[in-house]
Amino acid sequence: MTSAKPRRTVNNKAARLKKMRRRRIRHTILLVLLLIAVVGGGVFAIYTLRGGSLSTPVIPFQAFNEFSSSVTARDSLKGNGFAKDLVVSAQDTPLDGVALETDQKGLLFDLANNKVLFAKGAYERVYPASITKIMTAMLALKYGNMDETVTITQENVTLEDGSQVCGFGAGDKVTMGQLVRCLLVYSGNDAASAIAEHIGGTTDNFVDMMNSYAAQLGCTGTHFSNPHGLQDENHYTTPYDIYLMLKEAMNYPSFTEITQLPSYTVEYTKADGSTMSTVLEATDHYLTGEAATPKDVKILGGKTGTTSLAGNCLALLCQNAYGQPFVSIVMGASSKELLYQEMSSLLQHIN
Repeated sequence: MTSAKPRRTVNNKAARLKKMRRRRIRHTILLVLLLIAVVGGGVFAIYTLRGGSLSTPVIPFQAFNEFSSSVTARDSLKGNGFAKDLVVSAQDTPLDGVALETDQKGLLFDLANNKVLFAKGAYERVYPASITKIMTAMLALKYGNMDETVTITQENVTLEDGSQVCGFGAGDKVTMGQLVRCLLVYSGNDAASAIAEHIGGTTDNFVDMMNSYAAQLGCTGTHFSNPHGLQDENHYTTPYDIYLMLKEAMNYPSFTEITQLPSYTVEYTKADGSTMSTVLEATDHYLTGEAATPKDVKILGGKTGTTSLAGNCLALLCQNAYGQPFVSIVMGASSKELLYQEMSSLLQHIN
């Protein structure tokens, strides 16, 4: 009897210890789970406050997200649009006091402010006639040596009857600089042919150069078939493309210097060795005084053009009293008198 009591006491004590250990383990597990819940909730709250979502999109690499220097700032990474320095005409734009005939086309652009002042059929196809020579002259100035002597060939003088020519003959020797002046002042078709053959090697090669240059300038409505503008159904342009060509011509100082001349005297060597001198008057009536420009308008340069199908045409670079440049174009007038009346009605608006 005395030995059973101590044995029961030991067993009770062991049971209590075992029960206490279980309770501590349970409390520890609950504490760990509580800590996990608290930490997880905190992380989720921070993620939500920072704009996170359950599925994070892939963000493309952008330099301005990686660097803070001004070189890679957002604004410096934006390229200029193709038309940043161009006047863009979306539709016909009337102008008080200006009225072209039904089939005529034309425009007046303010180059300083890239603004359309007048537009009628700016993107419609027209025959350019001798306005073609703007492109011929630019290629001559770009690739030619003005002091180089050019020998006139039979091909250069074999042109259609009634063609405007300077009077050169096969075997005559003229410098490239003289030919460009004959081209722009007097609109000589023989000069255009000689330039094309000399610069391009052949006329066909030169015409390819003309079309390539036009494409570089953004002339989407232009196709050249010859260097002078004599009538060809596959030789055409638009008033807007003429604007693009004239704008480019401003990059050649010799172009505007020559196209302001009221006349030019060409002295050259004939095939027989004799010397010939010919006075050539400008085809632009503003320059010769046959037509008066509006007050405070200065003609900087340009080109005339006339054929039976093209009508009477004039494309000008001009300047107002404040020195601001403009392009003014009239195509397809039924007479020279009407052409200059219409051009003056445009030019009187630039001041």
